[in-house]
Amino acid sequence: MFDILMYLFENYIHSDSEVVVDHDELTDELARAGFHRQEIQKALAWLERLADLQETEAKTYLNVTPVASMRVYTEIECSRLDTQCRGFLTYLENLGVLDFSTREMVVDRVMELETSRFSLDDLKWVVLMVLFNLPGREAAYDKMEGLLFEEPEGPLH
Repeated sequence: MFDILMYLFENYIHSDSEVVVDHDELTDELARAGFHRQEIQKALAWLERLADLQETEAKTYLNVTPVASMRVYTEIECSRLDTQCRGFLTYLENLGVLDFSTREMVVDRVMELETSRFSLDDLKWVVLMVLFNLPGREAAYDKMEGLLFEEPEGPLH
């Protein structure tokens, strides 16, 4: 399912190509690209839920000022989001790329992925997908895009 999401993001959303709105046509295209129909349906449902979350979160947290708090992850969340991923989410919050509502959207979308392996690179793509359509988050999206494609300079120790 994650491969399908990546394919859609890279080929339609991120590339500024015209998005195919018709689910049947999109499903057929993805099937021709080699994806299984059941996985395609799961990926499209994941994207629809993301759109629902974005709409709900935008209305719910529009004028909310968060208080200082710490996110405690459940055991199931920790099994999907390792220490490196959780640390990266905190780092993104400290940078201002994520706030408490966008972080929760990211965690929600990660938990809905059906994958046995989930890496920091996968998390970065999920963050990009979440930020992409959120009004007023263009600067955060740009920062995250820079972090995703950033090449480390100099020797790593």
